[in-house]
Amino acid sequence: MDLERPESSKQFSSYFTYRAGRAREISFPIGGIGTGCIGLAGNGRLIDWEIFNRPNKGGINGASHFAVKAEVDGRVLDARVLVGDLSPPYMGEFCKPPYQSFGFGPPIGYMAGLPHFRDFEFEGTYPVARIRFRDERFPGNVSLTAFNPFIPLNDLDSSIPAAFFEVEIENSSEEETTYTVCLTVQNPFPAGTTVNMYGERSGVHFIKLSSTRFDEDDPEFGDITIATDASTVSYQEYGFRGSWFDWLHIYWMDFTSPGRFRNRSYRQPQEGVRDYAILAVHMSVKPWESGKARFILAWSFPNCYNYWKPEGDGKPTIWKNYYPIIFRDSVETAIYCLNNWDRLYEKTIKFRDALFSSTLPVFIIDAVSANISILKSPTILRLEDGSLYGFEGCHPNSGCCEGSCMHVWAYAYASLFLFPKLDRSMWDLHYKYDQREDGGISFRLQLPLGRGRWDSPHAAADGQFCSVIRAYAYWKLTGDDEWLRRSWRSIKKSIEYAWAETNEDRWDLDRDGVLEGRQHNTLDIELFGPNSWLTGLYLAALKAGVEMAEYLGEAEEAEEYRRLFEKGKRWVEENLFNGEYFHQLINLRDRSILEEYLSTDPGVISFYWDDEHGEIKYQIGEGCHIDQVLAQWHANICGLGEIFDRGKVKSALRSIYKYNFKRSMRDFFNPCRVFSLNDESGTVICSWPEGKYKPVIPIPYAEETWCGTEYAVASHMIQEGLVDEGLEIAKAVRDRYDGERRNPWNEIECGSNYARSMASYILLLALSGFKFDMVRGEIGFNPVMMANGRFKCFWSVGTGWGVFEVRDDRILLTVDYGFLRINALSLPFLRDRKVKSVEILGEGIEYRRFEDKIIFTESILLEEGMNLTITIEP
Repeated sequence: MDLERPESSKQFSSYFTYRAGRAREISFPIGGIGTGCIGLAGNGRLIDWEIFNRPNKGGINGASHFAVKAEVDGRVLDARVLVGDLSPPYMGEFCKPPYQSFGFGPPIGYMAGLPHFRDFEFEGTYPVARIRFRDERFPGNVSLTAFNPFIPLNDLDSSIPAAFFEVEIENSSEEETTYTVCLTVQNPFPAGTTVNMYGERSGVHFIKLSSTRFDEDDPEFGDITIATDASTVSYQEYGFRGSWFDWLHIYWMDFTSPGRFRNRSYRQPQEGVRDYAILAVHMSVKPWESGKARFILAWSFPNCYNYWKPEGDGKPTIWKNYYPIIFRDSVETAIYCLNNWDRLYEKTIKFRDALFSSTLPVFIIDAVSANISILKSPTILRLEDGSLYGFEGCHPNSGCCEGSCMHVWAYAYASLFLFPKLDRSMWDLHYKYDQREDGGISFRLQLPLGRGRWDSPHAAADGQFCSVIRAYAYWKLTGDDEWLRRSWRSIKKSIEYAWAETNEDRWDLDRDGVLEGRQHNTLDIELFGPNSWLTGLYLAALKAGVEMAEYLGEAEEAEEYRRLFEKGKRWVEENLFNGEYFHQLINLRDRSILEEYLSTDPGVISFYWDDEHGEIKYQIGEGCHIDQVLAQWHANICGLGEIFDRGKVKSALRSIYKYNFKRSMRDFFNPCRVFSLNDESGTVICSWPEGKYKPVIPIPYAEETWCGTEYAVASHMIQEGLVDEGLEIAKAVRDRYDGERRNPWNEIECGSNYARSMASYILLLALSGFKFDMVRGEIGFNPVMMANGRFKCFWSVGTGWGVFEVRDDRILLTVDYGFLRINALSLPFLRDRKVKSVEILGEGIEYRRFEDKIIFTESILLEEGMNLTITIEP
């Protein structure tokens, strides 16, 4: 298997280009962080209108679409909607209203009944999509570019509630041609209440779509705006009102007639009618030259409420989204977008190119780029103060699994590295609203804020201790000492809850560094008895606590954490490693293990005891679990060092590859949810090798393949030197999301746009060997694989981001955004190479070398656009 990135840019581009059937499942999310989004289908349709403060998978907004027209000397040459062929099936859809469902053909809003383009290709390099349309009957080469600003560290401009579209037409004829580009959007508010109003402000032409029904504090209140900054426009505030198919008939007649639209306006809404608004740009283009038209589709639905878990009787509590604090309405948003388009696009492209210019294997860039789109999906909300809140994923019409679930979001490292302060805000809310005085954390945050803690009786052991690891990682990534001092009490309590007398689940009451009690976790059950997975996370939290406590001058606490860490590490390695991998130590036939918890949970026996087989249910036992050494993965990421013996860790990872990675699912039994099938490959949650006892009823989800855990174990394998194995596992995930079988920008687990998949970001760190310690002012790189002696990769810390590049005789560290101040640069791969010079802007920098590091005499500051150049001898 060729695991290297294709050499030619043509091959690289073809990987991200989808044609015909391969574009079938595409919905490319376009929207801001916490604003919702609109999906751009593979053939150009506007689908999945998820802008109303909740998911809306499969939801369209009538026949909203783009269309193009070409005319010469008052004669229309051709006109067609800007979509390609609709993929089968064509029988219609189930679960739709009468006369619009199965047996009635595709919905009218799918645009299949209007003239459209024969050929199209979709190029998706998130956060930018481009569709190229061709048809021999249309005299021009048409492309549609769509994006929403994605600028790491700039969460404001990355949270704009709008979709940006640019239509470019190259005149492929020998005559000067007038082209019309038209955006038609249905007013989404209830029929009989719709109001559309044209306006012009600050060089922007717009139509605002609103409703007469809702007061400003109503959950349904809001508006949509379509806008352009073109100089020559025409418009219709309202499409024709009639019955049957009248509006579409008249619209197409108007559009395909020579010249411009004439406005149509009505004084008041009409019962039963949802009006359409039409905004058109006209441009004259000479032969073999191009014209461009920019459009913004902006929205504002400011009022949120808890629809997924209502507070009870009466009117729901309303809170504001973050974006209406910045933009008064969708008109203001649209004007901002158009007036700042060049800057926003330039910064977005700068990030896109920094990521995609990498020499890493193409499927790695695919895995990383595709899953940062989760931040722009309806999985995410931003609360009124800008804080981040996340579901685990999305049901078709609601968020799935509420509360910024700690044991899921602990895997989602993309948000930490790209928007660290935003990521931190999520975890800080848990400390503020969910932590008990004894340190236990209810791992699902309840909305509206202040509503109270979630009613689960259990803290999640993985989420609890990952909150400490995440705090440590944030501190190291940003060097934010002030935050650490402010938050230390909460972090400290999170650690010490393990042995708190009030811990109902009795995790480590004997303070031996090992979790023996009842341990809730991301498998949605509790494990009973010691296991390396959850105890490992406890040990990592203790080790992080040692360093933070020492830094803050709390020597006594640091010494206690160190004692527990060392004792627990030794016990796990001596008692839980079976020669190949780590397992759970439990006597499945010992009913008394459960009886200990009857006083606090009368239902524990009925839920966990299998009376017929005489066993405790939902345990790992002798199984090979995918997350058994997850703690070491976290530790490698944030620089915590060794949690378990490296040899044993590597052996465990080899076992996961040997026993859990399935090259074909065709003959594999899976009674759970099916995320990989037929001849697809995947890595299952748990396996029981031959000779090992498998519980009669094992842990839930054991036979499933979770993208997020697959990425975690894949990147961990790469960290520990099992590079080929890790790459194979990562590639298997992206092979499943090929555009034909599944949407490349929607990895699923418990619903769509699943947060755990943002673990894929760590593939960048694993392959680049990126290390960071901004507390000490140090970063480092140690590339795992070179392409012909060269290497290039994106990097990001709390103050800036850019590109690290290795060439034949030099190394470049470039800052593309923000700034970077460091005291030392670690480059282990240069250990045997002589450094000739270190320069910034052509001026030499004083330094000395110590082991793997280049240590600067004085700290250096790289500002945006600057690079550090290290010249080395061949």
